[in-house]
Amino acid sequence: MSTSVTERAVDLMKQCGALTTGHFRLTSGLHSDEYCQCAKVLEHPEIASELGGMLADRFRDETIDIVVSPAIGGIVIGYEVAKALGVRAIWAERDGGAMTMRRGFALRSGERVLIIEDVVTTGGSVKEVAGLVKDAGAEIVGFGFIMDRSREPLNLPAPSKALVEGRDMKTYQPDHCPLCASGVPVEKPGSRPVQE
Repeated sequence: MSTSVTERAVDLMKQCGALTTGHFRLTSGLHSDEYCQCAKVLEHPEIASELGGMLADRFRDETIDIVVSPAIGGIVIGYEVAKALGVRAIWAERDGGAMTMRRGFALRSGERVLIIEDVVTTGGSVKEVAGLVKDAGAEIVGFGFIMDRSREPLNLPAPSKALVEGRDMKTYQPDHCPLCASGVPVEKPGSRPVQE
């Protein structure tokens, strides 16, 4: 990926206040000194469209029938990627804690699916969506993210691409967090409960 695309994505996130510093408890349960709240950048339609186009460009060589995203963070960027690719966009959401297809959304056997999320750390949500895709008999072409902040291999069932990856966003186990040890108050900014 060209550095200019990554730099542009980071610049857009910083301009919108989507990249912030402090002491955060992530959905994964890990702690971090930096947080990416992509909702802050995706609230601007022109920027969401630009990011969606840049991410779609990473998959132009693939045949894609549909984009599927986990709710809620992946809905807007998934829609923008689908719009740029000229395909349908649907999402999966939690019902009783389990990821499921609702609202009449369905996948057909053999459809080629691109799974899009805003930010990935451990890959939990996109792996759940991948399970739904597999159960429907559809084929996962790839995974795309605005930001991949994983520090360990995600072990996804198809290749993944991100606009921003390899950024040195440190994460810590809660019992080894230097910010906790220093007494810095912790925030839980995400929309999902913390995994224990």
